[in-house]
Amino acid sequence: MTTSTPQPPAKRSGLRRWLPLGVAAWIVIEIWLLILVGEAAGGLVVLALLAAGIIGGGAVVKRAGRRAFGALTQTLQQPPTAAPRDRAEGNGFLMLAGLLLMIPGLLSDVLGLVLLVPGIRGALSRRVERTMQRKLDEATGGAFGSAYTRARTQRPDGKVVQGEVIREDAPPEPHDEEPHDEEPRDEDRRPPLTP
Repeated sequence: MTTSTPQPPAKRSGLRRWLPLGVAAWIVIEIWLLILVGEAAGGLVVLALLAAGIIGGGAVVKRAGRRAFGALTQTLQQPPTAAPRDRAEGNGFLMLAGLLLMIPGLLSDVLGLVLLVPGIRGALSRRVERTMQRKLDEATGGAFGSAYTRARTQRPDGKVVQGEVIREDAPPEPHDEEPHDEEPRDEDRRPPLTP
């Protein structure tokens, strides 16, 4: 009879350990702030603040979505040889700002309003992009990161050129003027060119 020793439970990562506690603390602080404002200014003011946050956040998310779609359309319509135009910088953080405004609570509204400042949003966007590029280079040894950059900047234009491949290593066959009735061989058949 074999006895197995019980395995100790796997250690949880720091994020998995502290994230639920952070979310719970965030919720408690949001409720406490709403109660303080409600006691100081009244329940209607709190309700108006929450409604303004939801409406304003929805407008910001809608604007960020339009900017992202416009940037995508512009990127797809420009020729690949054209210089890349300035892209909408910090669009992801603009979307995050709108979502933070839509979440009921005053602390999330303040963070959303801070992210609406263009300078802060642009700086955060550049920092996140540099961090992600560095981590990508570390994980792949730099090869994948440079290939990703080349793929982002060199897009095929999608043009189709009609043509036929002519092999120069084989001598051209003489063409008879008279039509013959024999069936063409398999190697003489060519697939049709399709547009």
